[in-house]
Amino acid sequence: MNSSKFPDWMRSVQQRTEVALGRILPPSAVTPDRLHEAMRYATLEGGKRVRPLLAHAAGEVTGARPDALDRVACAVELIHAYSLVHDDMPCMDDDSLRRGKPTVHVEYDESTALLVGDALQSLAFQQLAEPGLLTDVGRQIEMVHHLAIAAGSRGMAGGQAIDLQSVGQSLTREALEVMHVHKTGALIRASVCLGALAGHYCSTDVFQRLDHFSRRIGLLFQVVDDILDTESDTATLGKTAGKDAENNKPTYVTVLGIDEAKRLAHELESEALELLEPLDDKADAMRDLTRYIVHRRF
Repeated sequence: MNSSKFPDWMRSVQQRTEVALGRILPPSAVTPDRLHEAMRYATLEGGKRVRPLLAHAAGEVTGARPDALDRVACAVELIHAYSLVHDDMPCMDDDSLRRGKPTVHVEYDESTALLVGDALQSLAFQQLAEPGLLTDVGRQIEMVHHLAIAAGSRGMAGGQAIDLQSVGQSLTREALEVMHVHKTGALIRASVCLGALAGHYCSTDVFQRLDHFSRRIGLLFQVVDDILDTESDTATLGKTAGKDAENNKPTYVTVLGIDEAKRLAHELESEALELLEPLDDKADAMRDLTRYIVHRRF
């Protein structure tokens, strides 16, 4: 892909993900209407859809069908949306703003927010279990397995638990990385792996290369997020700026300092791009996404 075409490719994937999400989310007029309305509120018209973009980019490497990638993109985005709804609740990070609008528990109520997260999570797995998603049912089960690990105690939920336990503590860079490999990195890794698995068979070397890439890009995403949280304002972020610092949570900026955090981001970018070097031009979208994640931020 010519880099000049990347913005059009990105908008196309974002738009088709929005359409697909709108199609699979229950209509707000269907009982229970308040819950369905809140599910749509939490998921639609917001976010840059980085995880769906990664799934589609990985799927291009393995020649996946666009409609199969739409299902994968919806699955990972629904898990992401559910995690944001729960993370924002008073028992977690207690935030009132997400994607430029009131968080779900503020717009509705806490019990609705809890149920929204539960329902979005189950809907995500429904997408991967859909009959006919792949002709290879064994690989389809493998995709469900990957997402389950990424969302559970060995992935995102476990990372959130570590995050909550780390409030007020001084973490080393290594301990911080362990937390974010789980909290942020697990679902980003799953996005890449599921996108690749949705396509034709690829060699073990290619799949492992994409997996290693996903680990680098997951950490890169978090480092840049921490930098942005320090240097941007609430209006730009669409969420409360400086919230982690206010809550005395360790971040890459507090642990390393802003200059070292930026140096680490560029180092991770270089490592991610190096992993893609042996792949042909089908990986160009992944290369452009890597640059986008870091350079659009600072």
